[in-house]
Amino acid sequence: MVTGPVAPARPHLPLRPLWLCRVCAAPWPCANARLGLVAEYAHDRIALSVYLCEVLHEATADLCRLHPDDGPDPAALFARFLAWVPR
Repeated sequence: MVTGPVAPARPHLPLRPLWLCRVCAAPWPCANARLGLVAEYAHDRIALSVYLCEVLHEATADLCRLHPDDGPDPAALFARFLAWVPR
């Protein structure tokens, strides 16, 4: 079996102002981004929560600008950005 070089995995980062994953187009943070963030912040869950609060704030501002009449649902954004963080 002949195999070629394997391309490095692309990071699952947000596409702003839509807040969709640049790789898989799922709402960011997608499942792969979440796994990466948990691994990156494995020794500092408080820092992970602070970071996600910051991006939640940025996402809320971006999404409200995109949809001024029917902005994002706060509960859905909380679930998307913070509720999944391991305790």
